[in-house]
Amino acid sequence: MNSESGRVKQRIQTIVVICGVFLLIGKFTAYYLTNSVGILTDAMESIVNVVAGLISLYAIHLAAKPKDKDHPFGHGKIELISASIEGILIFGAGAVIIYEGISRLFTPSVIEKLDFGIIVVAAAGLVNYILGWYSIRQGKKYDSIALISGGKHLQSDTYSTIGLVIGLLVLYFTGLVWIDSALAIIFGGIIVYTGINILRKTITNLIDTADSATLGKITEAINENRKDDWIDIHNLKVLKYGSDYFIDCDLTLPWYYNINEGHTRCEDLRMCLIQAFPQDTVISIHSDSCLEKYCTSCLVKECPFRKEAFVKQVKFSTDKLITVEEG
Repeated sequence: MNSESGRVKQRIQTIVVICGVFLLIGKFTAYYLTNSVGILTDAMESIVNVVAGLISLYAIHLAAKPKDKDHPFGHGKIELISASIEGILIFGAGAVIIYEGISRLFTPSVIEKLDFGIIVVAAAGLVNYILGWYSIRQGKKYDSIALISGGKHLQSDTYSTIGLVIGLLVLYFTGLVWIDSALAIIFGGIIVYTGINILRKTITNLIDTADSATLGKITEAINENRKDDWIDIHNLKVLKYGSDYFIDCDLTLPWYYNINEGHTRCEDLRMCLIQAFPQDTVISIHSDSCLEKYCTSCLVKECPFRKEAFVKQVKFSTDKLITVEEG
């Protein structure tokens, strides 16, 4: 991750955290004045937002550090760890809210100044949506899973806030106190579901599960820029650490190429992949010598050593690129 990108990410996350603190104060003020467990739901999640935001800020700071001898792949994985912690916090907050909602269902409390509480919750929901949109937009621009997951969390808050406001309005006009507890249970469940989703995605990335979208992008770039002497490409592997990509593959070239020619063709492929991934990308390409089995699909027109006539071109597919071959 380059230093400029890291500084921008930290600045964005700092804005999100500061806004989160003000929203937290506003929501707990509303809960204190209303005694509504439904509003407590929103306030509890704001605690998670602030804590998770601070963790993400520290993670982005660490991820921005350059590679060193102890971390040859950089520090980008820390963003995934921070997102995992955020998922656990969200899950825990949802569980506490469900418990509180069930408790209040059997021992309802007196709710006051609900009109004020509704206004505060609605305004906070709007601010959360704007912050979430901004965080996701910048996260995609700078390829930061911490910013994207944080932004999606903020936007999911807004969707649940809309339902919460509707429920509070029903409570306000009907006076049915049990609605407050029901809202807490329902939205506590939504929060738990959000936490599980974040955990599932981050765990998938932590164990380096193949990303079909990234592999598809590589396949498309290779086919669009294919050279005649790129006889075969295989053993493709892609790792993602934060916003950094590490791409490794084997390129089969005519066996009679000298070292300089082989290096030039490998560099052609490297530049093709760099154009597809202009972020911080490390690419390693190993060259293999061609075998007789490739003759029928080899596009090299003036090959002096062809053993079999050309039959048809084989288009590179993702499955073909990730095929593991020896040699």
